[in-house]
Amino acid sequence: MSLLGNLVSQVARSAMAPDDAQRNPVNQRTTPRRTGGLGDILGGVLGGGQTGGYNPQQYDRQTDNGFGLDDIIGSLTGSSQRGGMSTGAGGLGDILGSVLGGQSNRSSSGGKGMLVAALMPMVLSWIQRNGGLGAALSKITGMGHDNQVRSWMSSNEVNDNLDPNEINQLFDENEIQQVAAQTGANETEVRQGLAELLPEVMNQLTPNGNLDNEAEANQEIEQIIGQLSSRLGTLK
Repeated sequence: MSLLGNLVSQVARSAMAPDDAQRNPVNQRTTPRRTGGLGDILGGVLGGGQTGGYNPQQYDRQTDNGFGLDDIIGSLTGSSQRGGMSTGAGGLGDILGSVLGGQSNRSSSGGKGMLVAALMPMVLSWIQRNGGLGAALSKITGMGHDNQVRSWMSSNEVNDNLDPNEINQLFDENEIQQVAAQTGANETEVRQGLAELLPEVMNQLTPNGNLDNEAEANQEIEQIIGQLSSRLGTLK
């Protein structure tokens, strides 16, 4: 069972889509703004809540096969076999690692789907570095964003996202520059993506509107980051 399975699998599918670069091109002129819901970057990648797209209020806890990890892995490897990949949350790290490792071997950049895939480990690592889910939320609340944090944890409200112009208060400028260089996106798009992805990750990690799942969330983050690091190491 997984808290982030639905989000990660949808991001992976978008990043791998053959028309990602054409449908959601990066390095476009972007006006940074504080958005609601999935926002501009994330909404474009995940369908913006439209019929058939990603639903931020869907918290169904499914096994890996339930959200199609076998299909995603098969698309990546060209077969229906897992090839030693782990199941469950660790499998999510395998998928992200395969998506990002495949991008590093391509001659051209992907689109915004690939950008969001590259931002996912950045967001998860930030949560882990700041003491886990509860401590990370407390840090953001302490910065004066208590109403925004409340919206992320709510199962009834849309996300009140961060201001991309303030994202450097959380994320290191070097990290932002590295993701921009790796994906072909500009730094404004990276900041906008972070300002929208971090709230949605928090939303998915708090399906009950509280921190009842904190231990599970922190364990899942640790598993994903560990599997991702191992996977990328094999692809270098």
